[in-house]
This record gives sequence, structure tokens and C-alpha cells, in this order.
Amino acid sequence: MTQVLVLNGPNLGRLGVREPEVYGHASMADLEREAAAWGSELSLKVDVRQTDDESELVGWLHEAVDARSHVVLNPAAFTHYSYALRDAAAQVTSSGLLLVEVHLSNPAARESFRHYSVVAGVATGTIAGFGFDSYRLALAAIAHKLQA
Repeated sequence: MTQVLVLNGPNLGRLGVREPEVYGHASMADLEREAAAWGSELSLKVDVRQTDDESELVGWLHEAVDARSHVVLNPAAFTHYSYALRDAAAQVTSSGLLLVEVHLSNPAARESFRHYSVVAGVATGTIAGFGFDSYRLALAAIAHKLQA
């Protein structure tokens, strides 16, 4: 079964209580359950992780390269300024692995500082604005690309 790391950046551990009008009422535990079910339907083994620590997120991207795991990445606030994260994400895609950037909300429809992603230019693709369905769509895209 193909391994996919679903990696989540800062403040996403607060899903369900942090700005539910923007991010919804479901929790990270809910996302873990749903992503595992979606992955199973797509013959993907999904490992969902969340950290508020930039260096840990970078380390997980290095782990993905070494383990040959595809990645669904919600960089959260790191989206807009973390060149360390961007460089680690570039290692994933330059290794021939897929990396889909996801966002629960649509950053382009929010504050202007959220409009630019340093990760987007090295990602295989970006899916944003569909809540948890952004993750489902990202996993489906990975499964589809692997079958093609």
C-alpha cells in the first residue's frame, strides 16, 4: 500500500475551537479518522501528523523523501514565509514524489498577507477552500496520479 504523510502546521491542532467560522467545528482527531478512511478507499496508507514546530515539519518532509512517501501538506501560517519549509518541500517533489499543498480556507479570499504561498511553486498542486474536503481531494489526486 502506498504511504502518504498528511502533515499539518501551526495552530491546526486547535481545529474545532480556533475560529470555527473559518476552519469549521471538526477537530484534528476527526481529520485523522476521515483521512484514514479516505486513504483506505483509495488504497493509500495515511499517516496524519500536526506540529506547531517548523523544524519538526521540515524533518517530516525529509522523512518523506527518505521513506519514499507522498505528502499532503497544510503548511498553515508557514505557507507565507517559511523558506526552510519550501526548500524541504522542493526535496520531496524533486525526488519524484507528489506533494499536494492544502488549505481548509481559501487564502486568496482572506487577508492580503495570506495571498502568497512560498510552497506553491514547488508543490505538485494546491487545493484550497473546501474544508476537510481539501484533504480528501488531495488524496484522490495523489491516487489518480499514481494510477496514471
